[in-house]
Amino acid sequence: MFDWFVTTLRSYPEISLFLSLAIGYYVGGFSYKGFSLGAVTSTLIAAVVIGQLGITISPNVKSTFFLLFLFAVGYGVGPQFVRGIAKDGAPQAIFAALVCVFCLGSAVVIAKVAGYHPGYAAGLYAGSQTISASMGLATDAINRLGLSPEQTKEYLDAMPVAYAVTYIFGTVGSAVILAQLGPKLLGIDLAQACKDYEAKLGGGKEIGGPGSVWRRFELRAFRLRSGAKVDGMRAVEAEALIPDARVFVERIRRNGVIEDATTDTILREGDIIAVAGPRETLVNLIGHNAEEVEDPELLDLKAEGVDVYVTSKEVDGKTLTELSRMPTARGVFLRKIVRGATAVNIPILPETIIHRGDILTIVGRTQDIAAVAKTLGHPDRPSDVADVAFIGGAITLGALIGALVFKVGGVPLTLSTAGGALISGLVFGWLRSVRPVFGRIPSSTVWFMNSVGLNMFIAVVGISAGPGFVKGLQTQGVGLFLWGALATAIPLILAMFAGKYIFRFDPAILLGACAGARTTTAALGMICETAKSQVPALGYTVTYAVGNTLLTIWGMVIIILLT
Repeated sequence: MFDWFVTTLRSYPEISLFLSLAIGYYVGGFSYKGFSLGAVTSTLIAAVVIGQLGITISPNVKSTFFLLFLFAVGYGVGPQFVRGIAKDGAPQAIFAALVCVFCLGSAVVIAKVAGYHPGYAAGLYAGSQTISASMGLATDAINRLGLSPEQTKEYLDAMPVAYAVTYIFGTVGSAVILAQLGPKLLGIDLAQACKDYEAKLGGGKEIGGPGSVWRRFELRAFRLRSGAKVDGMRAVEAEALIPDARVFVERIRRNGVIEDATTDTILREGDIIAVAGPRETLVNLIGHNAEEVEDPELLDLKAEGVDVYVTSKEVDGKTLTELSRMPTARGVFLRKIVRGATAVNIPILPETIIHRGDILTIVGRTQDIAAVAKTLGHPDRPSDVADVAFIGGAITLGALIGALVFKVGGVPLTLSTAGGALISGLVFGWLRSVRPVFGRIPSSTVWFMNSVGLNMFIAVVGISAGPGFVKGLQTQGVGLFLWGALATAIPLILAMFAGKYIFRFDPAILLGACAGARTTTAALGMICETAKSQVPALGYTVTYAVGNTLLTIWGMVIIILLT
């Protein structure tokens, strides 16, 4: 039975790829006390084990999926990357670039001190900095060195060994250093710093949302009593009596007739008005000064919740307070702000700044939603259909440009097809954020391209390197792990002090910026948990976009520096 299984895998190597994915995603889904190997490392280990059976897979499979992955990476971070380079995110972008230099420099120095050849160095860099994508560009660079087939294979086989050994501390160690050791080294109370930051921006803790019985916004009906303060006022004037909350008169029943209320609707004694607003305001303020009535017909409004993709130049860079004063903002409420490739939830605070590329979840009457969506940008209504023509064309264009070779002083320089796909993703991802009428890729599809594309690449690497993996691990294991831990810690510690003393970031967002520059989402989660706040995420998105791009490119650069 076993012989049949081995023979079948050798005859149909594509089966081994899907087996590696099945085992990798299954094992990677388990966690112990918050730690998980993750799908990438688990897939690599599974592929290495399967690779002991002597399975041969075409390298073209690896290249194809890697192009898909890199394009998805660029597409996801494009808006934040361009904004970070071009506008108010410049300090965070420069900081991220500096941290990336720390990461590359530490790996290069350690590789030279330890005497590692470029294959081990690239793997140590990828694992210690948890940037799996860099191995693809490192592979391209090694293949272009013009080495003998034997030496090329030695380098390529060593890469996943070093990656697997150093990745575990790269993930866990980064989270511990930033979330636990970081506040102590910097002498800050992270939870208090986040509270102070929220207070400065005029907000508090956000609760409720999907899965919660409590609702932040409600629609309730009240009858205007005799002598009511609002008798004779226009609706907009009555709404202004509660300046610290967004409250709107949506409909009115007068003499048995229901009509939609406008800003100029005059309120009269005996009217029954449908008022929308924060639950606390309706219950504690209006509820104590008016007679609440049950009027299902009046409250039967057509309302919806819509994700709006922000593209407007006029909106870009404005605070929520400024946006709330727009005429079209009347009658709508903000439920969520999502930013960046990792869909980071941004705190909803009065002084929170909105940028192009953000996705705002807004709720309200259908006509009000339509008006404000036109002002903000483009409604991003749920759809399972991806623009595959756009995906194929963009990757083709990027790969063709990347395949060009330019000679500078006799030295051939090229982005490679992988680098071209990444740049194409950045450009077209940014264009999508500005003109979202083309190039739609649903988030589920982006996830598939990103996750499965990378893990299919990793599976091919693991299966191909399988025979030499065990030997390399036996000869390099403990020392490689310790060098990797050092390569993980040094850039993070330098980043924290640079962020505090050179860039002078607010302590509340500093550690989030460090996590973003090192593209370690696990660390961000632990930081937010320690802070008991989502505020650190404000420093994550721009730095993540820049870090994810540069750290990937460094996979090629480290080979160049060490040869």
